[in-house]
Amino acid sequence: MQQKKWAEWTQTGMESCAIKTLLAGGGGSCLPSILFLSPWSTSHTGFAIGAFFSLMSTSFAYEDPLLRSQAAAGLNTRQKTVEMFRDMGRGMLRSGKGFGKVGGLFGGIECVIESYRAKNDMVNPVAAGFLAGGILARSQGPRASLGGAVAFAAFSAAIDLFLRRETADD
Repeated sequence: MQQKKWAEWTQTGMESCAIKTLLAGGGGSCLPSILFLSPWSTSHTGFAIGAFFSLMSTSFAYEDPLLRSQAAAGLNTRQKTVEMFRDMGRGMLRSGKGFGKVGGLFGGIECVIESYRAKNDMVNPVAAGFLAGGILARSQGPRASLGGAVAFAAFSAAIDLFLRRETADD
């Protein structure tokens, strides 16, 4: 009986737009402490992806011998290592916050549109992409905002078409 009640409660929580937005964006420590009472027990999708991409790009940047010699001038090995990890940490935080913002914004808008329309079709991600792209580019002016909206909508449509495609039966 308790297990069924827990399953229903979890399903209700996962259908909530607020929970979906927090999971998509990586929304800090409030979600895990509310749901699981531990800050380490859930993944923060947008933030984690951004941090991972930044970690990879930073590690590739240090493979450039020209950059490595410029950054390492006058430092011993320990200081070089500390500076490299600081640079990686700053990049991971910056990129993670950016991915988290985009993921949370898109996920929240898509969930609200899907809840309002009571349908799960291609219109939801395209409309959410259009709105999110426009919001993200709003500080650059109306022309850039429209361009961002159209580009994000097209990207959302392409990704959703790829994810919804039928697989060939073997």
